Amino acid sequence: MRHLHVKLPEATWAALTERSARSGEPVGHLVRRALEGLLELEHHTLFQVSAASALVEGVYQGAVTVGQLREHGDLGLGTFDGLDGEMVLVDGDVLQVRADGTVHRAPDDASTPFATVVRFEPDCTLTTSCDDLAELQRRLDTERTSDNVFYAIRIDGTFDHVHTRAMCRTDDGVPLVVAAAHQPEFRADHVAGTMVGFWSPQYVRTLEVPGYHLHFVGTARDAGGHVLDCRGRDLVVRLQRVLDLRIALPANERFLHADLTGDPASDLARAETRARDA
Repeated sequence: MRHLHVKLPEATWAALTERSARSGEPVGHLVRRALEGLLELEHHTLFQVSAASALVEGVYQGAVTVGQLREHGDLGLGTFDGLDGEMVLVDGDVLQVRADGTVHRAPDDASTPFATVVRFEPDCTLTTSCDDLAELQRRLDTERTSDNVFYAIRIDGTFDHVHTRAMCRTDDGVPLVVAAAHQPEFRADHVAGTMVGFWSPQYVRTLEVPGYHLHFVGTARDAGGHVLDCRGRDLVVRLQRVLDLRIALPANERFLHADLTGDPASDLARAETRARDA
């Protein structure tokens, strides 16, 4: 990331600091957003469809099309209408990993009830190895400088082992923990591919999956899904700190009348982690 040093008139500085005090946004953040607006650049915003609590309650009706989603980012993850598999967004391509293990490019008119994407421009790059997913996450932890902002993650390389799962198409209204109890799992050895995802703070657990959330797709498009475990050597890791969050809330009846008052954290943890021993 480049650094810019400029001299500002007193009136401009006073307006900036006043706006910062009123909004809680750092001055540097305000300046960056103003410059990006002037230059008609899309700044680094985490764009999310719906809330994790709605997914937990079984709101699976698509709310945003894949074509619309791609306008907001080139890296991300999510699911599809009816919880039909796992979404992996890599280099602008939206891929669907279905419950039979096949990988397909999703058409622009496909829709999603829940997804998170960002325009990926990493702040740091490193090479690492891991014997399991927990070790990889600990390595990523050392690169994060805050527990209160978001991080977008991309990991490329040849993995010694990847253990994934993909959700089955499910009727609207079926709770996520019930749907996840029947998720098919896949294991691939010596597979080249890309892992993408996010780290989210604990305080957004009603909106997003807290902690790490990673999806994988093989370079040959022959493997993928939500990551349950992995092992690899000389993996290239790229991270991007993200300070903005934008949420597009569904307008369908299921979402508008769902009870989203509960804390979804425990149900999310059960649905997002390993269903069975490896």
